[in-house]
Order: sequence, then structure tokens, then C-alpha cells
Amino acid sequence: MRAASKTVATEGTLLMTAFHLSDLAGRIGGELVVGDPSISITGAAPLSDAEHGDITLIDDPKYLDLLKSSHATAVILASRLEGFSIPQILVPRVHDAFAVICRLFRPIYSCSDRGVHRSACIHSSSSVEPDGWIDAFTSIDSGCSVGSGTRIGRGVTVMAGCKIGRDCQIFPGVTLYPGTIVGDRVILHAGVVLGAYGFGYRMSDGKHQLASQLGWVEIGDDVEIGANSCVDRGTYGATRIGSGTKIDNFVQIGHNCRIGKHNLICAHVGIAGSSSTGDYVVLAGQVGVRDHVHIGDKSMVGAQSGVAYDLEPEQVVLGSPAIPRFEQAQQFAAISKLPEMRKTLKRLETQVQSLVQTKAA
Repeated sequence: MRAASKTVATEGTLLMTAFHLSDLAGRIGGELVVGDPSISITGAAPLSDAEHGDITLIDDPKYLDLLKSSHATAVILASRLEGFSIPQILVPRVHDAFAVICRLFRPIYSCSDRGVHRSACIHSSSSVEPDGWIDAFTSIDSGCSVGSGTRIGRGVTVMAGCKIGRDCQIFPGVTLYPGTIVGDRVILHAGVVLGAYGFGYRMSDGKHQLASQLGWVEIGDDVEIGANSCVDRGTYGATRIGSGTKIDNFVQIGHNCRIGKHNLICAHVGIAGSSSTGDYVVLAGQVGVRDHVHIGDKSMVGAQSGVAYDLEPEQVVLGSPAIPRFEQAQQFAAISKLPEMRKTLKRLETQVQSLVQTKAA
């Protein structure tokens, strides 16, 4: 039995959930153009994993050879495949439709409990709306508020004076330092730390002395922050993450930063203190941004790039230091020719030396 498929227990027997093709087509607003509507589907998987009984998807013609060798029972795609006998459901948006079907077989687990687990510790001065859920061993200190429908996972620490909005999902092991503000519909994955001290020091009497850490972190609505990412508090004011921004795992955002709305910040990005971004900025994996730099609206920074200077809006940059992609492409092309250029230079040096020796003779 496939572990990925949803099962139902009936009188001691495990029965696999199944749907007819016609039912699946109706649920995703698709058209069944090839195949028997009564065919039973018991799972959903990508082409590389699909087995008999599974429905799969094709989003690019280059995968047709894989489909030919696949054991899948049916396929979802955007246009009909001629010469294929496999049952086909046509939809305008393949991935959206396939996600709906995946949830039928692998529903996202959601705790239905409401209220506060008996082992959670909530200070008497804090307010928690009763239609959410506070899981085991969570600690909420004084002067905090938690909005309606918010679910806080096991072992979360919410320090004094934090405010958490409505319909948030906070996964286990998250830590909110004092004064952190979280908007509505925010998702914080396991291990996120908001409001830790910034990496700011001043030299005094030959020692590194910690600078003031008197600010806070403010997270806008509809933000998602990936596992083990950190956002440091401001020195005196707020470090802000704009509404709609999505942050991947293992991202570090320094003190006093201002991240705009609807940014996409990929894994292992590091943004130094007091830097800022506009709206709809994309930072690819392992990008580094130095302190006090501004990245303009709708700019894109390629993977492993280092941003050392301000970027105008709608720039696409690569490299370290990051420069416009066309300039960087020219440099990459030139670098690839260096070995041959070196050989040419050596040959020319030899010829020149030979000419000099001939003239001297």
C-alpha cells in the first residue's frame, strides 16, 4: 500500500481512498478527453515517482519521453497529446489543478483543537483569542496579544509585549523577542527567531561593547518566513518586513533593515544592517547585501551575488560585486577566453624576443 495515499480504517481493514477520473476532472474544472470516466485513481505523484493507480502531470513537452515509460494511470496537462492512449484531463493551469488533487490524497494536517493546551504557560496580563490554538509547552509572557484564529505550535516562546495578528500559523520552536509585532495571516516556520540583538558593537577600552538594542521587529501581513531564519531588532526603531514578502530558509536580515512589500528572498541570503529594498525585489540564493545599501523596486539579484552599491529600480544584476547582467555576461565570456589569450600572449612574447635577438645580431 502506498504510504503517500490517504487511508481509511473500516472494521479493522485499511481501505485506500479512490476517485473516479470523472470525479477528479469535475473537482478541478478539467475536461476528460481520453480515457474511461470510471477509471479509479488512488494517488497523485510526479512523473518520476508515479505508479499504477496514480495520476501525474505534464507541464512541458520535454517530459513526453518520461510519460511514455511511466506507470501512471492518468495525466493532467494543458493540451491534448495525440498518439497517447493514457487518460488525459485538460486544464488551463496544470500546477494549480494538480495541487488540488494532491490535497485530496494527502490532505494537509491541521490540528482541529481550539483553546490552550494545559501545559502552555500564558501570563495573566496577556490576551489570547479563544478560537485559535496554543500548543503544548508554549510560553507567552506579559503584555502580549494573540489574534483570532492564530495557531501557535509546540514549544514556541513569545516574550513580553509581543503582538500577533489574526489567522497566523506559528510552527514549533519559534522565538519572538520582546516587542515583536506580527501582522495578519503570517506564517513562521520552525526555528524562526524575530527580534534578536543586531550584530552591532563599538570599541571601548580595547573591547567590543554591544551597541544599543532598543528597537523591535515588525512583520507585515501575509508574510512567510522559512525555517531557521532570523530578523534582528532595530537599534532604536523597527526592523520591518513588508506585507506579502516571502522569505526562504536560513536567511539573515540585520538590524534596522527595511524590506519592501512582496519581495522574494531565497535561502542563505544575508542582508547587513540598515539596508533596504523596494517592492517586488527578488534576491536569489546566497546573495549578500552590504550595510546601508538600497535595492530599488522590481530589481533582481542573481544567485551568489554581492550587492555593494545602491541599485536603481528594475535592475537585473549578477556577480560580486553585482553589476548589470549584460556586463557580467561579457566579463564571463572574456574570462572563458583567458587560457587561449594566455597562450597567444606567450607566443607573441616568443616572437618578439626572436625579432629582438635577430636585430641585435
